[in-house]
Amino acid sequence: MYLVKAPFFLKLLYPKSIWNKSRKENKIYLTFDDGPIPELTPFVLDTLKQYNIKATFFCVGENIKKNPHLFERILSEGHQVGNHTYNHLKGWKTDDAKYLENIQQCQELTKSKLFRPPYGRAKKSQLKELYSAYEIIMWDVLTGDFDLSLSPDQCLKNAIRNTENGSIIVFHDNIKAIPRVEYALPKTIAYLLEKNYRFEVL
Repeated sequence: MYLVKAPFFLKLLYPKSIWNKSRKENKIYLTFDDGPIPELTPFVLDTLKQYNIKATFFCVGENIKKNPHLFERILSEGHQVGNHTYNHLKGWKTDDAKYLENIQQCQELTKSKLFRPPYGRAKKSQLKELYSAYEIIMWDVLTGDFDLSLSPDQCLKNAIRNTENGSIIVFHDNIKAIPRVEYALPKTIAYLLEKNYRFEVL
């Protein structure tokens, strides 16, 4: 179960986290979780290059280690990276010390001030430690591209119908998201550019 649009009560649970940027400017922020992987990251990067826009990639450390050339391509093409733990850990099912150590292991690769907890969840005790070192980035538009029961067209609708000024949009850079990302990402970008949104990094 997931909510496409982040509800107000969820934002209240994590008030120090960043769910969206200023609603006063027509800027939006594309983000991609879980990569880099050879099956999808090149398509994402090619699409971003085609439209000449930049995005933020929340990378998993073990995927950086497996695919260093793709991580270097993300950086060399001017995109931003963030920390998404080394092993995509579930914070609420992981001991605090182990979770923080796993994040640090990823940090040695990403060297980023940005962190997004996998699944958007972490214990308050974990976040308390993290807030002093990172900007915790959540989102306000979840495309649902990870949902195997979701059609590519519905994924597209999730993205374009819920985006507004300052939206942080989540796509996934993983294998199960491939058919929805390949369909929805270029169409989402084209639509939002037509609406005069500007794409920026966080």
